[in-house]
Amino acid sequence: MSQQDDAYTIVIFRGTTAKPLRFSFPRAIVRKAIIVGALLALGEILLLSQYVIQTGKVWELQEIRQELINAKEQTNAFSTAVDDLKRRVLAMKEVNEKLRVMLGIESLKPEDYLNGQGGEETPLVESSQAPPSEQSEEAGGAQAAELQSPKLSEENQLWERELAAKVQKKIDWLQREAVFQERSLEELTEAAKERWTRWGSTPSVWPVKGWVTSGFGPRISPFTGLPAIHDGLDIGAPPNAPVHATAGGLVTVVGFDAKMGNMVAIEHGFGLETQYGHLAKSIVKQGQKVKRGDLIGLVGSSGLSTGPHLHYMIKVNERPVNPQRYILE
Repeated sequence: MSQQDDAYTIVIFRGTTAKPLRFSFPRAIVRKAIIVGALLALGEILLLSQYVIQTGKVWELQEIRQELINAKEQTNAFSTAVDDLKRRVLAMKEVNEKLRVMLGIESLKPEDYLNGQGGEETPLVESSQAPPSEQSEEAGGAQAAELQSPKLSEENQLWERELAAKVQKKIDWLQREAVFQERSLEELTEAAKERWTRWGSTPSVWPVKGWVTSGFGPRISPFTGLPAIHDGLDIGAPPNAPVHATAGGLVTVVGFDAKMGNMVAIEHGFGLETQYGHLAKSIVKQGQKVKRGDLIGLVGSSGLSTGPHLHYMIKVNERPVNPQRYILE
């Protein structure tokens, strides 16, 4: 290649005999061609680098979208679990209410209890606020533009805030209801213990197998022939028939009375006391604890009696009551 003042010449030699080929290019055109080529190369490099950058952003935004979808799915699953807990708490509350009725306990009614809400529910999401998982997928730059849309971002944030607020509301309700139900269960437990203790201390069975020879209340005295008040129940039975305690308690009296003969008295608590008279023999000792059904004596005819029988008396707060009102079997 040779250079003239105003042009560049390219000479191509084809051999010793052939005439060489000559090509001349003006210097201005060569410089412009070089500049244009350099600009084209630079533009291609810039386009390629921009493509790489945008592709990376698309992948990054896709990962962010997937993370958002996973987070919302987890939030929905947690919300469903909270709803399930609410159903369980409401079922427990219903059982508590039934137990309170059975045990005769007045129901508690705090403000948050009266305003309690429950039941299964699904967050209501409008089409414009639908999470990304429910929107159509687009490719390349269009997808990136969608993800970068300020409107979509605001809708996602609004949807997330509403869902978070609903879940928090459910959690707050569960916390309040759990505290209330815990208090209710504690009260029910104490009431059940008291009822159980009272039931175990309440005379409820026949003290001896036999037949009623004289009931409680007014009667003609077999000794004087005059009207009198009978303060117990006379139960005829064979001599030495076993006599059993009709409830658990503490033996307070084992002795002899001119009218009751050999007798046993048992204190049951709650103002309840039972007495067993005209025994042939006492089996228990004073200060002894007994349970319902324990053997305490044998049927006899000691004291003021016309024949073998048991005089059975129940006192409530030291006042005699009709024993048949307490016998369940």
